[in-house]
Amino acid sequence: MDGMRQAKHPVTKLAGPYGHPFHPILVTVPIGAWVASFVFDLGSRLVPGDAAALATGARWLVAIGVLGAAAAALVGFLDLFAIPTGTRVFRTALTHMALNLTITAGYLLSFLLRHPGRAVPTGLIVLSAGCLAGLGVSGLLGGRLAFHYGVRVADEDTQATGYHPREKD
Repeated sequence: MDGMRQAKHPVTKLAGPYGHPFHPILVTVPIGAWVASFVFDLGSRLVPGDAAALATGARWLVAIGVLGAAAAALVGFLDLFAIPTGTRVFRTALTHMALNLTITAGYLLSFLLRHPGRAVPTGLIVLSAGCLAGLGVSGLLGGRLAFHYGVRVADEDTQATGYHPREKD
């Protein structure tokens, strides 16, 4: 099997079936949680009287994001094993992975530095903003892996079956 076909197939069913990887499904959890936590962070500074509740909510969302990122990383790592080493796509995947691990570490640090019951400090809001910016870059790389290089995407012959006219019953 050539490298491109190899990268389309899972190394194990734990990564999801052919043409339907689990990694893109799982990344929605940390992305959503971390975006929401940023909104709550800002709210803890801007909404009078609700700082403690919003800061607590943000802390929980950061934790949910870190746990979700760990799950997404595990299956993403399985997808990495399907990519031939020494290729441009492998280097892109390594960069994507390194960014995501760095971002997750940033959010873990943010979780540990948060104090329940207080408005979120400006430094942690800046850290979250930086992590979200990094997440955007990583998302672009993840999109490149899937949509440009076709990692874990069904091949064109499989895709073409969806474009055949439907037979009448």
